Amino acid sequence: AEAPKAEGATISAKAVKELRDQSGAGMMDCKKALTECNGDMEEAVVWLRKKGMASADKKASRIAAEGQIGAYIHGGSRLGVIVEVNCETDFVARGDKFKELVADIAMQVAACPDVEYVSPEDADPAMIAAEKEVQMKMEDMLSKPENIREKIVQGRLDKMVNEKALLKQDYIKDTSITVEELIKQATAEIGEKISIRRFVKYNLGEGMEKRNEDFAAEVEAQTKALQQKAEEKKEEAPKEEEKKEEAAKPTVAISAKDVKVLRDKSGAGMMDCKKALGECGGDVEEAVVWL
Repeated sequence: AEAPKAEGATISAKAVKELRDQSGAGMMDCKKALTECNGDMEEAVVWLRKKGMASADKKASRIAAEGQIGAYIHGGSRLGVIVEVNCETDFVARGDKFKELVADIAMQVAACPDVEYVSPEDADPAMIAAEKEVQMKMEDMLSKPENIREKIVQGRLDKMVNEKALLKQDYIKDTSITVEELIKQATAEIGEKISIRRFVKYNLGEGMEKRNEDFAAEVEAQTKALQQKAEEKKEEAPKEEEKKEEAAKPTVAISAKDVKVLRDKSGAGMMDCKKALGECGGDVEEAVVWL
């Protein structure tokens, strides 16, 4: 049989205060939680979290058009983040708790270099479709039945998408919860729908012309070295027919700009990008798949 709930009179003010300090919930909610959990502090914390999550889910359909734009500049001023967090009223937007939340979210974005969007639903469908096509044709998949391949690849895609979504990251100030759970807790505590709308990151020197010029010079130097090596090999014994065809592919003019574009897209090394473009006749999209 279920254990009887503790009477309200048995819940001390000290216990209520302790639970309030731990959870940040209101006094009456803390007293009710302790009563529901027969005075067990740890169970009461869990009870309040579940209650908070349920309250947050009910508010998810509301419109949040107010809020704040916050910023975070990392030490050394080499990394900056701007983030927009929304709430329902201007009153809440001016509150200290909301301002602190916005600052924490901006810091979270700065701490997650791989994050590209807010929610998994924000991922580019075209990117996911292209990645799925590549994954389905990978060597470790070809020997598996179609239905098994589909499940494995979908799992890989979900993992990839979640790794780039801000809401799915562990909260840097409390790794026992995700950013998504943090937002739900804030929604329950503040009493309004809270949502992260968008963010942008700035890295010092990113995309500067000087970097492009240096990279182009580096590619040109490597290309000349390869050409010289190829000339030396021509003086040696004749190559096999297959090797001649392979050597003919790099004759396609590969610009430093194309190599950089492919390198930015794929994250592969400079020489691998150049080889991929040579193999694919200079087609960047085909070169991504080749890599």
